Amino acid sequence: MFDYIVVGAGSAGCVMASRLTEDGSSVLLLEAGKWDRDPLIHIPVGIGKIFPERLHDWGYFMEPDPGLDGRAIECARGKVIGGSSSVNVMVYVRGHAGDYDRWAANGATGWSYADVLPYFKKSERWEHGGDGYRGANGPLHTQATRYRDPILGSFIEAGAEAGYPITADYNGRHQEGFGMVQSTIHRGRRWSSADAYLRPALKRPSLRIETEAAARQIIIQQGRATGIRYVRRGVEQVAHARREVILCSGVIDSPKLLMLSGVGDPEQLRSLGIPVHVPAPGVGANFQDHLSVITVHRRTDPAPFERAMRYDRLAISMLNSLLGRESFAGDVPIGATAFLKSDSGEALPDIQFLFLAAPFPAKPWLKPFIHPVPNTFGCRVALLRPESRGAVRLASSDPAAPPLIEPRFLQAEADRAGLRKGVRMARTVMSQNAMRAHTGSEILPGDARQTDEELDAFVRSNAVTVHHPAGTCKMGGEGDALRVVDPQLRVCGVEGLRVVDASVMPDMVGGNINAVVMMIAEKAADIILGEAIASARAPSVETEAAL
Repeated sequence: MFDYIVVGAGSAGCVMASRLTEDGSSVLLLEAGKWDRDPLIHIPVGIGKIFPERLHDWGYFMEPDPGLDGRAIECARGKVIGGSSSVNVMVYVRGHAGDYDRWAANGATGWSYADVLPYFKKSERWEHGGDGYRGANGPLHTQATRYRDPILGSFIEAGAEAGYPITADYNGRHQEGFGMVQSTIHRGRRWSSADAYLRPALKRPSLRIETEAAARQIIIQQGRATGIRYVRRGVEQVAHARREVILCSGVIDSPKLLMLSGVGDPEQLRSLGIPVHVPAPGVGANFQDHLSVITVHRRTDPAPFERAMRYDRLAISMLNSLLGRESFAGDVPIGATAFLKSDSGEALPDIQFLFLAAPFPAKPWLKPFIHPVPNTFGCRVALLRPESRGAVRLASSDPAAPPLIEPRFLQAEADRAGLRKGVRMARTVMSQNAMRAHTGSEILPGDARQTDEELDAFVRSNAVTVHHPAGTCKMGGEGDALRVVDPQLRVCGVEGLRVVDASVMPDMVGGNINAVVMMIAEKAADIILGEAIASARAPSVETEAAL
């Protein structure tokens, strides 16, 4: 018996376990993966092996998608302590202030930018100190890129030549423009949610962590979540919660666990023989993700990345990173980014560039970083707020079966048009004088592809996810047919049950989402603890009667 059970020790779960045990409350943290002991996790450049080999990953693939020429693309999700914060590319982005104001206006009361900014600041330890936008004393170390390559400065200068703004801090007052990347890295090592939140909490006796523990079902009794059934190393176990069960299993597995527990679309559940506890058609619906394509060019000047990748140099650099010393291996070559409007009429930047100053394979969607073409670099073009919506569904009632992930990318013409514009914007930047010292011929899309139809075909055959899925347990107000949780992240129709992860996001924010997930968890912890305090202070029925 515990006060709280947190399912999933990922980006959000580590935050929840840390914050909820600060007052001595007992917490059971369940993680299906293992501890993050692999050195490759902690060396930033190790992502070049972790991602293509699907290490510490659920191994999910999306269903074949008509919008992508029938391709079934991967959907990497972390399965390890730290979750996706232990296997991502560590780019720190908060999104645009307008994203949160839109959430609040559409029913997510209390989630405006003014409401969430204090939690971004609470989470962060920005290397340049705090101000009105940045945090200085939080557990999550963030820093400007340490990667050094002259092409990064040229890329930013080319953006200015093309008529785009420059931003000194895209997480500060102005997001729009070209700027240097910020990362969750500290002293040459990845700084995951496990590093920031969980390890400092390990000394608390009220925290119990069980790894290799796969949740199978939420126990719901008389409309209340009272515990979790889970399997650990082949043995089924049951844990009970006095106060709450909190799902932090992510965009794929949180809706999966809800559906397995009888919370979901009644028709789907009955077709699989699952008893319906709460009819909730929004569970698993509203799936969305940032889709991207990569423009690849020949590079005409020497690339520092390729020189540093010589085995002896790389080995020394990786050792220095493990020892907490800044080195080549202590960063990733995604050194510059941009948040841009594809049209002057756009209210917010709708296109993101992620510039990779490293070789790309000829077919980026096959196995990135494997057999790359020498002397190349790339610019990933991402669509920030897609209109297309997919779904996560159960394949069967077997909890061990992977779910069906149906992204339904590029269903909306606006999405196709947006990526098409983004590719042309990237081409314009690459053609500027500032890039001439570095840029050779265009490999992808290739000079032969110029018309709308040709670029659309390129997108369909090459687009991949940026690994920012969201929305499958949507937060919303009353009257929202797809809402799964209310603005306090309580699952509608079940007491004592919340969802705290990227699945509650009503729609996409403008940029990488890991920082957003940790912010959501920080705010959720405050909500939960505030409710617990209020409940403890509330007069009992007997006291009220006496008064």
